[in-house]
Amino acid sequence: MTARVPRTHPYIPNSAPDVKSSMLAAVGAQDVEEFYADIPAALRLDRPLGLPEPMRSEAQLVAHMEELLSRNTAVPPGRSFLGAGCYRHHVPAVVDEVVNRSEFLTAYAGEPYEDHGRFQALWEYQSLMAELLAVEVVNVPTYDGFQAAATALRMAGRATGRRRLVLVGEIDPDRLSRIRDYVRGVHELVPVPADPEAVRAALANGDAAAVYAQLTDHCGRIDPRLPEYVELAHDFGALAVAHVHPLSLGVLTPPAEFGADLTCGDLQPLGIHPSFGGGNAGFIGSPDDERLVAEYPSRLFGLAPTEVPGEYGFGDVAYERTSFALREEGKEWVGTAAALHGIAAGVYLALMGPHGMREIGETILANTAYARQRLAQVPGVELADPEAVHFADFTLRYAGGLTATEVSAGLLARGLHGGTPAGLDEGRYCVTELHTRADLDHLAEALEEIVK
Repeated sequence: MTARVPRTHPYIPNSAPDVKSSMLAAVGAQDVEEFYADIPAALRLDRPLGLPEPMRSEAQLVAHMEELLSRNTAVPPGRSFLGAGCYRHHVPAVVDEVVNRSEFLTAYAGEPYEDHGRFQALWEYQSLMAELLAVEVVNVPTYDGFQAAATALRMAGRATGRRRLVLVGEIDPDRLSRIRDYVRGVHELVPVPADPEAVRAALANGDAAAVYAQLTDHCGRIDPRLPEYVELAHDFGALAVAHVHPLSLGVLTPPAEFGADLTCGDLQPLGIHPSFGGGNAGFIGSPDDERLVAEYPSRLFGLAPTEVPGEYGFGDVAYERTSFALREEGKEWVGTAAALHGIAAGVYLALMGPHGMREIGETILANTAYARQRLAQVPGVELADPEAVHFADFTLRYAGGLTATEVSAGLLARGLHGGTPAGLDEGRYCVTELHTRADLDHLAEALEEIVK
Protein backbone atom coordinates (compact mmCIF):
# COMPACT_ATOMS: atom_id res chain seq x y z
CA MET A 1 0.00 0.00 0.00
CA THR A 2 1.30 3.45 -0.89
CA ALA A 3 2.50 5.35 2.18
CA ARG A 4 0.50 8.44 3.03
CA VAL A 5 2.33 11.66 3.77
CA PRO A 6 1.00 13.19 7.01
CA ARG A 7 -0.41 16.66 6.45
CA THR A 8 -3.01 19.02 7.81
CA HIS A 9 -6.11 19.43 5.65
CA PRO A 10 -7.65 22.91 5.76
CA TYR A 11 -11.25 21.63 5.77
CA ILE A 12 -11.00 18.46 7.88
CA PRO A 13 -11.05 18.89 11.68
CA ASN A 14 -8.39 17.05 13.70
CA SER A 15 -6.30 16.28 10.61
CA ALA A 16 -3.09 17.67 12.09
CA PRO A 17 -0.62 14.75 12.49
CA ASP A 18 -0.06 15.29 16.23
CA VAL A 19 -3.81 15.51 16.92
CA LYS A 20 -4.47 12.33 14.91
CA SER A 21 -1.69 10.53 16.79
CA SER A 22 -3.12 11.43 20.18
CA MET A 23 -6.62 10.35 19.11
CA LEU A 24 -5.31 6.99 17.84
CA ALA A 25 -3.45 6.47 21.10
CA ALA A 26 -6.59 7.22 23.09
CA VAL A 27 -8.54 4.43 21.36
CA GLY A 28 -5.61 2.01 21.21
CA ALA A 29 -5.22 1.96 17.42
CA GLN A 30 -1.95 2.06 15.51
CA ASP A 31 -3.38 3.48 12.29
CA VAL A 32 -6.64 4.79 10.83
CA GLU A 33 -6.68 1.72 8.56
CA GLU A 34 -7.68 -0.41 11.56
CA PHE A 35 -11.10 1.28 11.54
CA TYR A 36 -11.80 -0.11 8.06
CA ALA A 37 -10.77 -3.70 8.73
CA ASP A 38 -14.35 -4.98 8.26
CA ILE A 39 -14.57 -3.65 4.70
CA PRO A 40 -13.72 -6.49 2.26
CA ALA A 41 -10.40 -6.06 0.47
CA ALA A 42 -12.12 -6.26 -2.92
CA LEU A 43 -14.01 -3.05 -2.11
CA ARG A 44 -11.01 -1.09 -0.88
CA LEU A 45 -8.72 1.13 -2.92
CA ASP A 46 -5.07 0.38 -2.20
CA ARG A 47 -3.77 3.59 -3.75
CA PRO A 48 -4.45 7.32 -3.41
CA LEU A 49 -7.32 8.77 -5.44
CA GLY A 50 -6.28 10.04 -8.87
CA LEU A 51 -7.32 13.63 -8.19
CA PRO A 52 -6.28 16.65 -10.28
CA GLU A 53 -4.41 19.56 -8.80
CA PRO A 54 -6.58 21.68 -6.49
CA MET A 55 -8.34 24.71 -7.93
CA ARG A 56 -7.22 27.96 -6.41
CA SER A 57 -10.40 30.01 -6.67
CA GLU A 58 -14.09 29.56 -6.00
CA ALA A 59 -14.97 30.97 -9.43
CA GLN A 60 -12.77 28.39 -11.14
CA LEU A 61 -14.35 25.59 -9.12
CA VAL A 62 -17.90 26.77 -9.88
CA ALA A 63 -17.16 26.96 -13.61
CA HIS A 64 -15.70 23.44 -13.51
CA MET A 65 -18.73 22.03 -11.66
CA GLU A 66 -21.20 23.73 -13.97
CA GLU A 67 -19.43 22.20 -16.97
CA LEU A 68 -19.66 18.74 -15.40
CA LEU A 69 -23.33 19.17 -14.48
CA SER A 70 -24.20 20.36 -17.98
CA ARG A 71 -23.38 16.88 -19.27
CA ASN A 72 -26.41 15.46 -17.46
CA THR A 73 -29.51 15.27 -19.63
CA ALA A 74 -33.02 14.34 -18.57
CA VAL A 75 -34.51 11.21 -20.15
CA PRO A 76 -38.20 11.47 -21.12
CA PRO A 77 -40.29 8.79 -19.35
CA GLY A 78 -41.25 7.08 -22.61
CA ARG A 79 -37.59 6.54 -23.49
CA SER A 80 -36.42 4.98 -20.24
CA PHE A 81 -37.04 1.28 -19.61
CA LEU A 82 -34.83 0.98 -16.54
CA GLY A 83 -36.10 -0.49 -13.28
CA ALA A 84 -34.90 -3.36 -11.06
CA GLY A 85 -35.41 -1.44 -7.82
CA CYS A 86 -35.42 2.23 -8.82
CA TYR A 87 -38.41 3.23 -10.95
CA ARG A 88 -39.70 6.19 -12.92
CA HIS A 89 -43.30 6.85 -11.83
CA HIS A 90 -45.49 9.92 -11.94
CA VAL A 91 -45.02 12.08 -8.83
CA PRO A 92 -48.03 14.37 -8.24
CA ALA A 93 -47.03 18.02 -7.83
CA VAL A 94 -48.58 18.24 -4.37
CA VAL A 95 -46.14 15.60 -3.07
CA ASP A 96 -43.17 17.84 -3.88
CA GLU A 97 -45.03 20.87 -2.55
CA VAL A 98 -45.59 19.25 0.85
CA VAL A 99 -42.16 17.66 1.38
CA ASN A 100 -40.37 20.87 0.36
CA ARG A 101 -42.11 22.90 3.07
CA SER A 102 -39.47 24.17 5.48
CA GLU A 103 -41.02 22.59 8.57
CA PHE A 104 -40.55 19.15 6.96
CA LEU A 105 -37.48 19.66 4.80
CA THR A 106 -35.36 21.09 7.62
CA ALA A 107 -36.76 19.19 10.64
CA TYR A 108 -33.81 16.99 11.52
CA ALA A 109 -35.06 13.72 13.05
CA GLY A 110 -38.34 15.40 14.09
CA GLU A 111 -37.23 16.25 17.60
CA PRO A 112 -39.71 18.24 19.77
CA TYR A 113 -37.68 21.44 19.80
CA GLU A 114 -38.18 21.94 16.07
CA ASP A 115 -41.16 19.76 15.24
CA HIS A 116 -44.10 21.41 13.50
CA GLY A 117 -46.41 18.54 12.66
CA ARG A 118 -43.77 16.04 11.61
CA PHE A 119 -44.79 13.47 14.22
CA GLN A 120 -48.36 13.63 12.96
CA ALA A 121 -47.24 13.41 9.33
CA LEU A 122 -45.23 10.27 10.07
CA TRP A 123 -48.11 8.77 12.05
CA GLU A 124 -50.39 9.43 9.06
CA TYR A 125 -47.80 7.78 6.78
CA GLN A 126 -47.61 4.73 9.05
CA SER A 127 -51.42 4.46 9.11
CA LEU A 128 -51.77 4.66 5.33
CA MET A 129 -48.90 2.25 4.77
CA ALA A 130 -50.39 -0.19 7.28
CA GLU A 131 -53.63 -0.19 5.30
CA LEU A 132 -51.75 -0.92 2.07
CA LEU A 133 -49.74 -3.74 3.66
CA ALA A 134 -52.72 -5.10 5.69
CA VAL A 135 -50.67 -4.84 8.91
CA GLU A 136 -51.05 -2.93 12.19
CA VAL A 137 -47.51 -1.62 12.77
CA VAL A 138 -45.15 0.17 10.34
CA ASN A 139 -41.79 1.69 11.19
CA VAL A 140 -40.37 5.12 10.45
CA PRO A 141 -38.49 4.48 7.16
CA THR A 142 -35.02 2.97 7.13
CA TYR A 143 -32.36 4.15 4.68
CA ASP A 144 -33.64 1.95 1.84
CA GLY A 145 -35.37 -1.31 1.00
CA PHE A 146 -32.09 -3.21 1.28
CA GLN A 147 -31.74 -2.13 4.90
CA ALA A 148 -35.41 -2.91 5.56
CA ALA A 149 -34.85 -6.50 4.38
CA ALA A 150 -31.71 -6.91 6.48
CA THR A 151 -33.34 -5.44 9.58
CA ALA A 152 -36.51 -7.55 9.17
CA LEU A 153 -34.33 -10.67 9.10
CA ARG A 154 -32.42 -9.58 12.19
CA MET A 155 -35.76 -8.96 13.92
CA ALA A 156 -36.82 -12.49 13.04
CA GLY A 157 -33.53 -13.84 14.35
CA ARG A 158 -33.89 -12.06 17.69
CA ALA A 159 -37.55 -13.04 18.05
CA THR A 160 -36.89 -16.75 17.44
CA GLY A 161 -33.37 -17.06 18.85
CA ARG A 162 -32.39 -19.08 15.81
CA ARG A 163 -29.48 -18.75 13.39
CA ARG A 164 -30.34 -19.90 9.85
CA LEU A 165 -32.11 -17.67 7.31
CA VAL A 166 -33.68 -19.36 4.27
CA LEU A 167 -33.68 -17.01 1.25
CA VAL A 168 -36.04 -18.04 -1.56
CA GLY A 169 -35.71 -17.30 -5.28
CA GLU A 170 -33.73 -14.79 -7.32
CA ILE A 171 -32.83 -11.79 -5.17
CA ASP A 172 -31.37 -8.48 -6.32
CA PRO A 173 -27.58 -9.05 -5.97
CA ASP A 174 -27.12 -5.65 -4.31
CA ARG A 175 -29.87 -6.38 -1.79
CA LEU A 176 -28.39 -9.79 -1.11
CA SER A 177 -24.99 -8.18 -0.56
CA ARG A 178 -26.50 -5.79 2.01
CA ILE A 179 -28.29 -8.64 3.79
CA ARG A 180 -25.13 -10.75 3.88
CA ASP A 181 -23.01 -7.90 5.21
CA TYR A 182 -25.55 -6.92 7.86
CA VAL A 183 -26.24 -10.37 9.32
CA ARG A 184 -22.81 -12.00 8.97
CA GLY A 185 -21.38 -13.21 12.21
CA VAL A 186 -24.89 -13.72 13.58
CA HIS A 187 -26.79 -15.66 10.92
CA GLU A 188 -26.15 -18.28 8.27
CA LEU A 189 -27.77 -17.60 4.89
CA VAL A 190 -29.31 -20.56 3.06
CA PRO A 191 -30.32 -19.60 -0.51
CA VAL A 192 -32.78 -21.96 -2.20
CA PRO A 193 -34.70 -21.87 -5.52
CA ALA A 194 -38.33 -20.73 -5.63
CA ASP A 195 -39.70 -24.21 -5.01
CA PRO A 196 -41.72 -25.42 -1.99
CA GLU A 197 -39.83 -28.71 -1.75
CA ALA A 198 -36.47 -26.89 -1.70
CA VAL A 199 -37.81 -24.65 1.07
CA ARG A 200 -39.07 -27.67 3.02
CA ALA A 201 -35.66 -29.36 2.74
CA ALA A 202 -33.88 -26.23 3.97
CA LEU A 203 -36.22 -26.07 6.99
CA ALA A 204 -35.90 -29.75 7.90
CA ASN A 205 -33.21 -29.14 10.56
CA GLY A 206 -35.70 -27.11 12.57
CA ASP A 207 -33.28 -24.30 13.36
CA ALA A 208 -34.38 -21.68 10.82
CA ALA A 209 -35.24 -18.21 12.11
CA ALA A 210 -37.02 -17.06 8.97
CA VAL A 211 -38.04 -17.81 5.42
CA TYR A 212 -37.47 -14.73 3.27
CA ALA A 213 -39.44 -14.72 0.00
CA GLN A 214 -40.59 -12.17 -2.56
CA LEU A 215 -44.01 -11.40 -3.95
CA THR A 216 -42.22 -10.21 -7.11
CA ASP A 217 -38.59 -11.20 -7.54
CA HIS A 218 -35.61 -9.35 -9.03
CA CYS A 219 -36.80 -10.27 -12.54
CA GLY A 220 -40.35 -9.05 -11.86
CA ARG A 221 -41.85 -12.55 -11.67
CA ILE A 222 -44.91 -12.88 -9.46
CA ASP A 223 -44.52 -15.97 -7.28
CA PRO A 224 -47.93 -17.65 -6.73
CA ARG A 225 -46.34 -20.06 -4.23
CA LEU A 226 -45.58 -17.40 -1.64
CA PRO A 227 -48.47 -18.59 0.61
CA GLU A 228 -46.88 -22.05 0.59
CA TYR A 229 -43.54 -20.66 1.78
CA VAL A 230 -45.33 -18.81 4.59
CA GLU A 231 -47.12 -21.98 5.69
CA LEU A 232 -43.90 -24.00 5.56
CA ALA A 233 -42.09 -21.41 7.68
CA HIS A 234 -44.76 -21.64 10.36
CA ASP A 235 -44.82 -25.45 10.21
CA PHE A 236 -41.15 -25.44 11.24
CA GLY A 237 -41.41 -22.67 13.85
CA ALA A 238 -39.80 -19.98 11.69
CA LEU A 239 -41.11 -16.52 10.85
CA ALA A 240 -42.15 -15.59 7.31
CA VAL A 241 -40.59 -12.40 5.89
CA ALA A 242 -42.08 -11.18 2.60
CA HIS A 243 -40.49 -8.56 0.33
CA VAL A 244 -42.93 -6.60 -1.83
CA HIS A 245 -43.07 -3.92 -4.52
CA PRO A 246 -45.61 -1.55 -2.89
CA LEU A 247 -47.42 -0.63 -6.11
CA SER A 248 -48.08 -4.31 -6.83
CA LEU A 249 -50.36 -4.38 -3.78
CA GLY A 250 -52.95 -2.52 -5.78
CA VAL A 251 -53.60 -5.79 -7.62
CA LEU A 252 -51.93 -8.52 -5.55
CA THR A 253 -52.90 -9.81 -2.11
CA PRO A 254 -50.69 -8.38 0.67
CA PRO A 255 -48.60 -11.23 2.14
CA ALA A 256 -49.83 -10.37 5.64
CA GLU A 257 -53.30 -11.54 4.62
CA PHE A 258 -52.02 -15.08 4.22
CA GLY A 259 -49.89 -15.03 7.35
CA ALA A 260 -46.56 -13.31 6.65
CA ASP A 261 -45.11 -12.10 9.95
CA LEU A 262 -43.00 -9.26 8.52
CA THR A 263 -43.46 -7.39 5.24
CA CYS A 264 -40.66 -5.20 3.89
CA GLY A 265 -39.68 -3.31 0.76
CA ASP A 266 -38.69 0.06 -0.70
CA LEU A 267 -40.86 3.19 -0.71
CA GLN A 268 -39.28 4.67 -3.85
CA PRO A 269 -42.24 3.87 -6.16
CA LEU A 270 -44.59 5.81 -3.84
CA GLY A 271 -44.10 9.42 -4.88
CA ILE A 272 -40.30 9.56 -4.65
CA HIS A 273 -38.23 10.70 -7.63
CA PRO A 274 -35.33 8.50 -8.76
CA SER A 275 -32.16 10.50 -8.19
CA PHE A 276 -29.02 9.06 -9.75
CA GLY A 277 -30.12 5.66 -8.48
CA GLY A 278 -31.21 7.06 -5.11
CA GLY A 279 -34.43 8.36 -3.63
CA ASN A 280 -34.93 5.22 -1.55
CA ALA A 281 -36.40 4.46 1.87
CA GLY A 282 -37.32 1.14 3.46
CA PHE A 283 -40.48 -0.01 5.22
CA ILE A 284 -41.20 -2.88 7.61
CA GLY A 285 -44.70 -3.88 8.66
CA SER A 286 -46.05 -6.45 11.11
CA PRO A 287 -49.09 -7.32 13.23
CA ASP A 288 -49.33 -5.65 16.64
CA ASP A 289 -47.57 -8.59 18.24
CA GLU A 290 -45.54 -7.62 21.31
CA ARG A 291 -42.81 -10.11 20.39
CA LEU A 292 -42.28 -8.41 17.03
CA VAL A 293 -42.88 -4.82 18.13
CA ALA A 294 -40.18 -5.21 20.76
CA GLU A 295 -37.67 -6.02 18.03
CA TYR A 296 -38.17 -2.90 15.91
CA PRO A 297 -34.96 -0.91 16.31
CA SER A 298 -36.43 2.23 14.73
CA ARG A 299 -38.98 4.74 15.93
CA LEU A 300 -42.72 4.06 15.91
CA PHE A 301 -45.21 6.91 16.27
CA GLY A 302 -48.62 6.65 17.88
CA LEU A 303 -51.47 8.66 19.40
CA ALA A 304 -51.41 9.93 22.98
CA PRO A 305 -54.13 11.82 24.91
CA THR A 306 -53.34 15.38 25.98
CA GLU A 307 -54.49 17.49 28.92
CA VAL A 308 -57.28 18.84 26.71
CA PRO A 309 -60.21 16.36 26.61
CA GLY A 310 -60.78 15.03 23.09
CA GLU A 311 -57.43 16.24 21.75
CA TYR A 312 -54.55 13.92 20.95
CA GLY A 313 -50.85 14.33 20.45
CA PHE A 314 -48.38 12.25 18.46
CA GLY A 315 -45.28 10.68 19.92
CA ASP A 316 -43.00 7.67 20.25
CA VAL A 317 -44.34 4.22 21.08
CA ALA A 318 -42.14 2.06 23.34
CA TYR A 319 -39.25 4.50 22.94
CA GLU A 320 -37.21 2.58 25.51
CA ARG A 321 -36.62 -0.30 23.04
CA THR A 322 -34.82 1.94 20.49
CA SER A 323 -31.11 2.60 20.08
CA PHE A 324 -31.91 6.27 20.68
CA ALA A 325 -32.77 5.35 24.26
CA LEU A 326 -30.40 2.41 24.76
CA ARG A 327 -27.45 3.84 22.79
CA GLU A 328 -24.64 1.25 22.68
CA GLU A 329 -26.91 -1.34 24.32
CA GLY A 330 -29.42 -1.13 21.47
CA LYS A 331 -30.35 -4.23 19.48
CA GLU A 332 -29.36 -2.49 16.24
CA TRP A 333 -27.84 0.87 15.52
CA VAL A 334 -30.30 3.30 13.95
CA GLY A 335 -29.15 6.70 12.77
CA THR A 336 -30.81 9.38 10.70
CA ALA A 337 -33.76 7.72 8.96
CA ALA A 338 -35.18 8.59 5.56
CA ALA A 339 -38.24 10.01 7.28
CA LEU A 340 -38.82 12.76 4.70
CA HIS A 341 -39.42 10.07 2.09
CA GLY A 342 -41.99 8.55 4.44
CA ILE A 343 -43.88 11.84 4.43
CA ALA A 344 -43.73 11.87 0.61
CA ALA A 345 -45.11 8.32 0.50
CA GLY A 346 -47.87 9.30 2.93
CA VAL A 347 -48.95 12.22 0.74
CA TYR A 348 -48.85 9.96 -2.33
CA LEU A 349 -50.98 7.25 -0.68
CA ALA A 350 -53.49 9.82 0.58
CA LEU A 351 -53.86 11.23 -2.94
CA MET A 352 -54.15 7.85 -4.65
CA GLY A 353 -56.53 6.15 -2.25
CA PRO A 354 -57.56 2.50 -2.67
CA HIS A 355 -59.07 3.04 -6.13
CA GLY A 356 -56.01 4.89 -7.40
CA MET A 357 -53.66 2.20 -6.13
CA ARG A 358 -55.78 -0.45 -7.82
CA GLU A 359 -55.79 1.51 -11.09
CA ILE A 360 -52.03 2.06 -11.18
CA GLY A 361 -51.39 -1.59 -10.30
CA GLU A 362 -53.67 -2.79 -13.08
CA THR A 363 -52.08 -0.36 -15.54
CA ILE A 364 -48.54 -1.54 -14.79
CA LEU A 365 -49.62 -5.19 -14.97
CA ALA A 366 -51.31 -4.61 -18.35
CA ASN A 367 -48.38 -2.59 -19.73
CA THR A 368 -45.95 -5.30 -18.66
CA ALA A 369 -48.02 -7.99 -20.38
CA TYR A 370 -48.30 -5.94 -23.59
CA ALA A 371 -44.59 -5.12 -23.61
CA ARG A 372 -43.59 -8.78 -23.24
CA GLN A 373 -46.04 -9.87 -25.93
CA ARG A 374 -44.99 -7.11 -28.35
CA LEU A 375 -41.23 -7.47 -27.86
CA ALA A 376 -41.36 -11.25 -28.18
CA GLN A 377 -42.57 -10.68 -31.75
CA VAL A 378 -39.22 -9.09 -32.69
CA PRO A 379 -37.07 -11.57 -34.67
CA GLY A 380 -34.09 -12.62 -32.55
CA VAL A 381 -35.79 -11.68 -29.26
CA GLU A 382 -37.25 -14.22 -26.83
CA LEU A 383 -38.85 -14.05 -23.39
CA ALA A 384 -36.49 -15.45 -20.76
CA ASP A 385 -39.44 -16.97 -18.86
CA PRO A 386 -42.54 -17.00 -21.09
CA GLU A 387 -44.80 -18.83 -18.63
CA ALA A 388 -44.36 -16.42 -15.71
CA VAL A 389 -46.56 -13.41 -14.95
CA HIS A 390 -44.49 -10.24 -14.43
CA PHE A 391 -45.01 -6.91 -12.74
CA ALA A 392 -42.95 -3.98 -14.10
CA ASP A 393 -39.63 -5.83 -14.60
CA PHE A 394 -38.93 -8.58 -17.13
CA THR A 395 -36.01 -10.15 -19.00
CA LEU A 396 -35.46 -10.66 -22.73
CA ARG A 397 -33.04 -13.11 -24.34
CA TYR A 398 -31.26 -12.19 -27.58
CA ALA A 399 -30.87 -14.99 -30.10
CA GLY A 400 -29.42 -12.93 -32.95
CA GLY A 401 -25.76 -13.15 -32.00
CA LEU A 402 -25.38 -9.76 -30.30
CA THR A 403 -24.46 -9.55 -26.64
CA ALA A 404 -26.68 -7.78 -24.12
CA THR A 405 -24.08 -5.02 -23.83
CA GLU A 406 -24.15 -4.45 -27.58
CA VAL A 407 -27.96 -4.32 -27.65
CA SER A 408 -28.03 -1.87 -24.74
CA ALA A 409 -25.48 0.33 -26.52
CA GLY A 410 -27.58 0.23 -29.69
CA LEU A 411 -30.64 1.37 -27.78
CA LEU A 412 -28.70 4.17 -26.11
CA ALA A 413 -27.50 5.39 -29.50
CA ARG A 414 -31.18 5.76 -30.42
CA GLY A 415 -31.98 7.71 -27.26
CA LEU A 416 -33.50 4.74 -25.41
CA HIS A 417 -32.38 3.54 -21.98
CA GLY A 418 -33.01 -0.15 -21.41
CA GLY A 419 -31.81 -3.68 -21.78
CA THR A 420 -29.57 -3.58 -18.70
CA PRO A 421 -27.31 -6.63 -19.17
CA ALA A 422 -28.48 -9.50 -17.00
CA GLY A 423 -26.10 -12.03 -18.53
CA LEU A 424 -24.17 -12.42 -21.78
CA ASP A 425 -27.28 -12.57 -23.98
CA GLU A 426 -30.05 -11.29 -21.65
CA GLY A 427 -31.27 -7.77 -20.98
CA ARG A 428 -33.61 -6.54 -18.26
CA TYR A 429 -36.41 -4.04 -18.99
CA CYS A 430 -39.06 -2.26 -16.98
CA VAL A 431 -42.35 -0.54 -17.81
CA THR A 432 -44.56 1.57 -15.57
CA GLU A 433 -47.80 3.55 -15.83
CA LEU A 434 -45.88 6.27 -17.69
CA HIS A 435 -45.29 4.14 -20.79
CA THR A 436 -47.80 4.28 -23.63
CA ARG A 437 -48.32 1.61 -26.27
CA ALA A 438 -46.63 3.96 -28.72
CA ASP A 439 -43.55 4.00 -26.44
CA LEU A 440 -43.48 0.21 -26.34
CA ASP A 441 -43.95 -0.05 -30.11
CA HIS A 442 -41.06 2.41 -30.53
CA LEU A 443 -38.85 0.17 -28.37
CA ALA A 444 -39.86 -2.87 -30.43
CA GLU A 445 -39.00 -1.07 -33.68
CA ALA A 446 -35.59 -0.08 -32.29
CA LEU A 447 -34.89 -3.69 -31.28
CA GLU A 448 -35.88 -4.86 -34.77
CA GLU A 449 -33.17 -2.60 -36.18
CA ILE A 450 -30.54 -3.74 -33.69
CA VAL A 451 -31.21 -7.48 -33.25
CA LYS A 452 -31.14 -9.03 -36.72
